[in-house]
Amino acid sequence: MDYEYAPLRLPSNVDRLTAAAQLAIQAEFSGWELARVRLYRDGTRQVVLRRRVVHQPQPGLSY
Repeated sequence: MDYEYAPLRLPSNVDRLTAAAQLAIQAEFSGWELARVRLYRDGTRQVVLRRRVVHQPQPGLSY
């Protein structure tokens, strides 16, 4: 399976609950899933999200 990745950097002033809420919104509406989280000494988090690459075209919007 092919995946596309989106690296994010969360600053130290973002607490764990807020970070979890932001990532849950991305997962629900954009199809991302959590691939990796690294917590650094200064309190920042490096998050890597992934989702499957869809090789078939998506249907267009109609009015």
